Amino acid sequence: MNDKTKQSPKQSQCVYLIPTGPRVGLTSVSMGLVRALDRNGIKAAFFKPIAQLFHGDTGPERSTYVIRNTTELNPPTPIPYAEAVREMSRNGIDPLLERVLELYQSVASDADIVVVEGLINMDEFEHATLLNKGIARALDASFVFVGTPGKEKLSSLDKEIRNTVSEFGGLRSERLLGAIINFVNAPLDSAGRLRPDLELSSQGDEVTAERIKTECSVFKSGEFKLLATIPWLRGMAQSRTIDVARHLNARILHPGEIQTRRIQKVFLCARNVEYITHVFKAGHLLLIPVDRMDLFIAACMAAMNGIPLAGVVFTSGGEPSPEIMKFCQSALDSGLPVMTVTTDSYSTATQIPRMNTEVPIDDRERIDIGMNYVASQISRSWLKSMVGYQREIRQSPAAFRYRLVQLAREGKRRIVLPEGDEVRTLEAANICQRRRIANCVLLAKPDVVRALAKKKGLELDPGLEILDPDDVRGSYVDLLQDLRKHKGMDRAMAASLLEDNVMLGTLMLQAGDVDGLVSGAVHTTAETVRPALQIIKTKPGNRFVSSLFFMLLPEQVCIYADCAINENPDAETLSEIALQSADSAEAFGLTPRVAMISYSTGASGSGSDVEKVREATEIARRKRPELRIDGPLQYDAASTLSVAKTKAPDSEVAGKANVYIFPDLNTGNTTYKAVQRSANVVSIGPMLQGLNKPVNDLSRGALVDDIVYTIALTAIQAGQ
Repeated sequence: MNDKTKQSPKQSQCVYLIPTGPRVGLTSVSMGLVRALDRNGIKAAFFKPIAQLFHGDTGPERSTYVIRNTTELNPPTPIPYAEAVREMSRNGIDPLLERVLELYQSVASDADIVVVEGLINMDEFEHATLLNKGIARALDASFVFVGTPGKEKLSSLDKEIRNTVSEFGGLRSERLLGAIINFVNAPLDSAGRLRPDLELSSQGDEVTAERIKTECSVFKSGEFKLLATIPWLRGMAQSRTIDVARHLNARILHPGEIQTRRIQKVFLCARNVEYITHVFKAGHLLLIPVDRMDLFIAACMAAMNGIPLAGVVFTSGGEPSPEIMKFCQSALDSGLPVMTVTTDSYSTATQIPRMNTEVPIDDRERIDIGMNYVASQISRSWLKSMVGYQREIRQSPAAFRYRLVQLAREGKRRIVLPEGDEVRTLEAANICQRRRIANCVLLAKPDVVRALAKKKGLELDPGLEILDPDDVRGSYVDLLQDLRKHKGMDRAMAASLLEDNVMLGTLMLQAGDVDGLVSGAVHTTAETVRPALQIIKTKPGNRFVSSLFFMLLPEQVCIYADCAINENPDAETLSEIALQSADSAEAFGLTPRVAMISYSTGASGSGSDVEKVREATEIARRKRPELRIDGPLQYDAASTLSVAKTKAPDSEVAGKANVYIFPDLNTGNTTYKAVQRSANVVSIGPMLQGLNKPVNDLSRGALVDDIVYTIALTAIQAGQ
């Protein structure tokens, strides 16, 4: 077995941040969490899978840009939301998830914890929850929910968290880490929008962590944890004067220190100077009608006296005369920003509170303040516990498919497809060629294949090889005769057998002209396997050939065996099927937990069928004492933790099995087809185990995706 194949990629802890609603400060929490991890010596990475642009934002995507420019991390560019939705509508979610995994692996391979920022669920992003669920499952992520108390009672926060958590497995899910509550006691208007210009005292009773724990029932049991509460910090919302200028579309008359001065309060000035001297203070932005140059001169006097006003905005399109500007030159030289807007004083004053409260991506100072502040509110003990978090990593279907493709690409194997003129096989071969999964060889008449491709609207990859069987059969007659001469085969008999493309492909494999064979879309299992048994034969130490399916269930990848070859194996054979399947699991990155399936669990039943499974389990244990294997187990006891606690409480396999060994072909074949069709599950296989070279059979009901991934695993087997 190839060591490179056997070793799984490093499993980083993936923490997926899920907002419970809009305006929860998701970006500030994700940035702060990255900073907190770094401060505590934990090697962190950041990943934003899908970019969402809000409020007319044209990019770049905020979180990724900020991380790149404030840390040493270099997260990949996220997939734009519109592009992700288009891909889902064309090809379903699976290809999109493989793209996401490829991006994720580029940052996860060398990190202890990867912080993943999820999508915000809003009307204009109707697929956000679907994408969050699919991506989190693909990354085998643990969940942290990010919420905010808002203006409503804390019972509303409780309901919001519960509703969101229910979409991700509910409160009993082993993936739930807890919640971070942000913007605690933030100044909000009546619509719940963040309003830094409002006073905190107007917000009612102060919200504390203890109140949240007491009044939100979601935290009362202790199973769902309140990980952090992040109080509002006014300094995090102090916009620069340039930010207001951009928001108002102002024309700059004198920039001064417009890039660095920050606004604490905004004042509309219209009264005589003696009544508004209190507004001439540091950090105040003054809105002045153009006909009140006396107020502008007063502002300039304040600036000349060392008061760093945030700036002056002239309303209604007015501006001072050149003479006034020259008269006030000393104030301008002190850094006082001056600008003008076309809107009247009242309209201008009402526009400013509507500013986007997100931190501009070029405001490094404010970004640092926010990251450091949020980081300071996150518990060091929780961060440290994350590194040793013991939830068992499951390889998700998307991760498994991604891994298959990556390993197959490395081998650059040549795979022969005897059913080259079968439409599903043709489509799959073309996909494999285009994605560089394998170099596919179609055994078929080239004209027939091209006509079929034209009819289906397929553009064939230039590298796809189409081999006319009539052109190559003669090259393998002598080899076949030699291999079967002990059975009395002559040249005429050999030539006749080679009329069968499966036999021809098998001889090509035996001769080393190809690296693997996939057939079965139109041929029976017997027609695919018989030539392999006659020509390829079994590996040393293997008495027979068995089969397995990789079942890509929603939450994890499982192996079902034997579902295609051995009709009624005895105990010895059943134990070898279990050991072969465990080896295959390890070869493809799964840690095997083998369940020997029966209609009875443990000692609860008897009969010859149960005894066979019990004996097979004991044989396998003697041969491989380190292997986690248990039986007999009913399917529900093997697969479902709650059932396992009742039926097999002492089993280390029950409830957590990922390799299912069925007692006979009838049970295995029926079960895999029922699961595949009823749950719309991709099944890859059957993959044959025990042969000297890889030959794999397809179900005649195989889908194009099934064939693609069977070609991939065949290519991987060829390299083992």
